[in-house]
Amino acid sequence: VLLRRRLRRGSPGDPNSLATVVFSSGSTGDPKGVMLSHANIGANIEGIYQILQIRPGDVVLGVMPFFHSFGFTGTLWLPLATGMGAVYHHNPLDAKAIGELSQRFKTTVLLASPTFLLSYARRVEAGQFASLRFVFAGAERLGESVAGLFRERFGIEPLEGYGCTELSPIVAVNIPNVAIGPRRQLGSRRGTLGLPLPGVAVKAVDPETRADRGPGEDGLLLVRGGNVMLGYLGDEARTRDALRDGWYVTGDIGHLDSDGFITITDRLSRFSKIGGEMVSHGQIEQAICRAAAGDAGFACVVTAIPDEQKGEHLIVLYQGRLDIAAVRASLARAGLPNLWIPRADAFLAVENLPLLASGKLDWRRAKALAAEWAAAARHPGGEGESGAAGSGDGSRASRETPRGN
Repeated sequence: VLLRRRLRRGSPGDPNSLATVVFSSGSTGDPKGVMLSHANIGANIEGIYQILQIRPGDVVLGVMPFFHSFGFTGTLWLPLATGMGAVYHHNPLDAKAIGELSQRFKTTVLLASPTFLLSYARRVEAGQFASLRFVFAGAERLGESVAGLFRERFGIEPLEGYGCTELSPIVAVNIPNVAIGPRRQLGSRRGTLGLPLPGVAVKAVDPETRADRGPGEDGLLLVRGGNVMLGYLGDEARTRDALRDGWYVTGDIGHLDSDGFITITDRLSRFSKIGGEMVSHGQIEQAICRAAAGDAGFACVVTAIPDEQKGEHLIVLYQGRLDIAAVRASLARAGLPNLWIPRADAFLAVENLPLLASGKLDWRRAKALAAEWAAAARHPGGEGESGAAGSGDGSRASRETPRGN
C-alpha cells in the first residue's frame, strides 16, 4: 500500500487508467501493444518488494532495455518506487563497461537474460561482480551450462523467474532460502521458475476443456492478479482471447508442483504435430544441450518446417561444435520417441543464433532461416544457396550458412 501511495503521490487520477503501452517482443508472432495501468505496475513492484528484502545501499545494475518489460519495471520503476540506487548502461553486451560500472558503484542486484549472463561469465572479471547479492534471470530459459559457468566465476547462483509483458511482467521467481534458527523457508527449487509473487494466482488447466490439472500435471498456465494487463492496444479480438473470466491465458504449457513451484514445458505455439503426435521443441532443445554439455558456448533452437508426409519436419539450428551422430544416439538413450529425434541431415550450424534486442531468441527468424536453408537444399545452385550442415563431426558447413542477427 505504501508503494502504491508513493507511485500516486501528487496525482489524484484513477490508478486503473493507462500508464504505458509496452510492445511485446514478437519472438513467436507479430508484436502487440500491451496496455498497462498504474495499478498493474504498482502491484508488480509491491510483490517484488515483499520478497526481495531490499536493504539501504542496494543498487540495481540496469542492463535490460526500457522497451522490454523486464527492464521497464525491474530496473526503472522498482528503484524509483523503493528508493534503491540504480546505474545503467545502454549496451547490455558491453561486458567490459558493465563490469567496471558494477565494481565502481558496488551494485547489488542484477536482472538480465541468460544470453547476457553468458557474456558476463566469459568477459567480466570475477572481482567486478563481488558486491552482487541477487542475480535474476528472465526473458528466456536459463540453461544449467550458463548458470554453472556464472556460479563458478562469480560465486553467486542466478535465480530464474517467469513472466511476460502482459503481466507487468513478473509472475514468479526463485529467491534465496531463508533459515532462522531451526526454521527454514524454501524460496527456490532448481529447475523451476519459482513461486508466484504475493497477490498472484497461477493454475494449470486442460488446453481444450479448461478443467483444472493437479500438482505435477502439465497444462495451459493461467494467471490472475493485480498485474494482469488492461488489454491489447486497438485489438479487441486478441484481448478477448487472452483474458478469460479474469485470468490471463499465457500460452505456456507447464505445471505447479505440490509446493507451488512453477515449471514450464514449452510454449503452446512451439509444439509441432508430426505424424499426429504433439512434439515439444523446448524438450528437444534441453535434451540436445544436455548431450552437448562439454561446450560452454553451445546453444541451439529447434524449429519446424512443413512436411507433406508427416505434417512438419524438425530442424535444429546450433552454434558451437556438435557431434551430430553422438547427440542423436544420446537422445535415443534418453528415451525420446523416434518422432522427436531430428534427422541427421536436419542440423544447421550458424555462427550466432538469431536474437531480439532484448536478448531473447528470435524464433520467427529461426524458422525463416530453417525454411531458407531447406529451400536451398531442395534447389542446389540457386541464389542464396546454403551447404548442408550436419556433417556428423561438428564442423561448419562447407558453404556459407545463414547467420543470426
